[in-house]
Amino acid sequence: MRENIEYWLVVAVARALGILPRPLARLWAGGLAFAVYWLFGRLRRVGETNLRLALPALPSKTKKKTLRRVYIHLGWQLVEFCRMTRYTPENTQDWLRTEGLEHYQAAKARGKGVLVITAHLGAWELSSFYHSLMGYPMGMVIRRLDNRKLDAYVNRIRCLHGNYVLPKDNFGRGLLTAMHRGGTVGILMDTNMTPPQGAFVKFFGIEACTATGLAHVARKTGAAVLPGFMVWERAENRYVLHFGPEIEIPQTDSAGDDILNGTQLCNDAIETWIRRYPDQWLWIHRRWKTRPPGEPGLY
Repeated sequence: MRENIEYWLVVAVARALGILPRPLARLWAGGLAFAVYWLFGRLRRVGETNLRLALPALPSKTKKKTLRRVYIHLGWQLVEFCRMTRYTPENTQDWLRTEGLEHYQAAKARGKGVLVITAHLGAWELSSFYHSLMGYPMGMVIRRLDNRKLDAYVNRIRCLHGNYVLPKDNFGRGLLTAMHRGGTVGILMDTNMTPPQGAFVKFFGIEACTATGLAHVARKTGAAVLPGFMVWERAENRYVLHFGPEIEIPQTDSAGDDILNGTQLCNDAIETWIRRYPDQWLWIHRRWKTRPPGEPGLY
């Protein structure tokens, strides 16, 4: 009963936001975002801690403004997700575009597969959807929702234009298969991990337990690795899907060093983009929860 109630509540909200004009839907979602900001103090405190750890030089007022903007962008992404079933290449051309597509096309042309590293930055759900809408379907490594009925509903929307999902709890074989077929898979690499799935590398100068699977797969298959992020560009008043230059995963050291160095390069790329758009990253995630042995917790 609880799962059914959750499902129909989400569907009702999604349909309502889907039919409202975007400005009105964003206004409604912005109000919801501010309510969550004030009502859920634990999340707010996590965000404050993360900003203090990662961007200590940022003035206090700027930190507060940055965190509030994070909630606004989450609300905006909710609006876009609820409207995605209506999107076509024609009706999105005025407010969605891609930059750096040549990096992706060059990587794809090698035929060994493409691993797109991304993060909870900007409109990550919209990024893979838009990429498929423009004729480039891809796989996505995702965590299953506890509510399976809701999980199926969300995945149906994600996969409308040829995308497919690889559940995080068992994605290794599917990822290797996709690379051997020359496919593309996007991986959110900015979440806290635990050993042995993750290893400690620097993120904003702090040891962060980071997934090493991408570096393992890239080293084993020769797949291209490149960053991809869809962010809101205020100057253009539109979302832009950016693809950066390919990241060269080391192949010369011992396997262990290669994996750590490659994972560090991925973290460095993600950090660079977060620093460019700090108010669009999910600071309310406990990114540094797992600590090296002997270190106290940060939260």
